[in-house]
Amino acid sequence: MSYMKSLIRTALALFALCSLSTLVLRAADPMATNYTFAQCEGSLTPYPSDKINPAVYPDSLIPVFVNHVGRHGARYPASAASTLALRRALERADSARTLTALGRKLLTLTATVQSLSADRWGALDSLGEAEQRGIATRLFYNFGDIFAGPSTARVKGLSSYSPRAMMSMYCFLHQLDRMDNRIEFATTTGRDNSLLMRPFDVDKDYLEFRKEAPWKPVYDEYFVSHCPLTAIRRVLGADFPYVDEDEARNLAINEYYVVAGLQAMGLRSEMATYFTREEANALWSCFNLRQYLCRTASTVSTVPEEIASALVLDLISTTDAFVTGEDTSTRAVFRFGHAETLMPLLSLLRLPGCRYLSNYFDTVAGSWRDFDVVPMAANLQIILFKSKKTGRYYVRFDLNEKPLKLRQGDDSSTIYPWGEARRYMMNCVPIYRNI
Repeated sequence: MSYMKSLIRTALALFALCSLSTLVLRAADPMATNYTFAQCEGSLTPYPSDKINPAVYPDSLIPVFVNHVGRHGARYPASAASTLALRRALERADSARTLTALGRKLLTLTATVQSLSADRWGALDSLGEAEQRGIATRLFYNFGDIFAGPSTARVKGLSSYSPRAMMSMYCFLHQLDRMDNRIEFATTTGRDNSLLMRPFDVDKDYLEFRKEAPWKPVYDEYFVSHCPLTAIRRVLGADFPYVDEDEARNLAINEYYVVAGLQAMGLRSEMATYFTREEANALWSCFNLRQYLCRTASTVSTVPEEIASALVLDLISTTDAFVTGEDTSTRAVFRFGHAETLMPLLSLLRLPGCRYLSNYFDTVAGSWRDFDVVPMAANLQIILFKSKKTGRYYVRFDLNEKPLKLRQGDDSSTIYPWGEARRYMMNCVPIYRNI
């Protein structure tokens, strides 16, 4: 009897030790993120305008010029690919009699997405238009002195050839015109702007990077080990005849993409309907890592960020033109592109939260988060101020309308002399790109 008690005590001790080890491992797991369902919509998240406070800056400064680089606003799904792939799998499950009740609900949802997006795939929707109007309105109220003055203010707008980027530009500028119809506008759109707005289409080094895909082994290893299959099995059924586990994982990420994009097209969020919090975090982390590897600097390659060099130099030259007096009538330059435009730019400028280097790729989700960096209508505004007393120029960098700190250490300043900021920006551009 005492022998049996000893065995039981030993077994319980071992169980407790294993449980404790498991808890310790989970606690130490850098991938154990616990973001909200809304955050797990990632770069498909609508613009967080409800979290923006009115701009505050010293009354000794007057805003005189702004450079703006923005992503298009919320849109319908970029293409039909994920929706169609998921819908076909759900229909296969229905035919195979494995489709669950939740799967039948998802099948109806995919039909709704397909119907609403027909002839509108990737197009700006009403929410996206409202996002751009809101950003323009807040800019005007916060920095209205930029457009005031003894002479008529001129504003330049440019966009990529993408219709959603073009429409974002027109919605933004139309709102400014409503605020002050004395402003003169000049706009340009098309492939001539690709070097600035779509360098990922034309940069030779990036095209080579995309062809060789040095990031893919890193991503594939992570995807295989971190992509949960529980959510897709919950809709397709336990006995669904997958071709292989690769198909299961691809369908899992398609389910994530379709559901995560619902709010951006004006539908209510269904993240909590189809995923647990843990599943949402894990699926988001896969999507997030792919963007990180393909669109920012990493220990795999710095080419993805370097493609923004021409854009950084353009931001410098247009600000210089105002500061030197070469062009003081142009008070603002508004540029509209894509998440793939902003991610390299923000990484190249080494802005807080936008650049992260590590050989431990399972830590990326805790340090580089696409929902913070590039939600729908994400934007970088570089606001130029002039001192009322000295006439010197200063700048502030606002990411998604929130001031950023550029200096290291305890210095909490967010406004810097233009000369210092200019040197900082120039030092970010690789020498071979500054020719």
